[in-house]
Amino acid sequence: MIEIVAEVIHGKKIGRALGFPTANMSLEGYEVERGVYSSLVTIDEVEYRAMSNVGVRPSVGGKELLLETHVIGFRGDLYGRRLRIRLKEKIRDEKRFASISDLKEQLQHDYEAIKNGL
Repeated sequence: MIEIVAEVIHGKKIGRALGFPTANMSLEGYEVERGVYSSLVTIDEVEYRAMSNVGVRPSVGGKELLLETHVIGFRGDLYGRRLRIRLKEKIRDEKRFASISDLKEQLQHDYEAIKNGL
């Protein structure tokens, strides 16, 4: 399991527009293989399952390497908070999708797999 501790930063809110709001974090100082991971996040002493992406987001023109984490079942503002994300299992490689619709469909599939325990 890979553990990353970093502050949540503002992103472009693309995940929110796709129905999967994310906590975005810099990966400065970390060496992590790009891809989508099943992960765990502890917020206010409550552990949540999460879906995390390590990558540059090629489908939306991204260039900067980021950790983006959708916390399943959490609603609230995390900007400026330091979170500990534990990447449990890589479920697929990062890839460029032909359309935003294809990306959204894959995100839904990833979400269901993680939510249901893979």
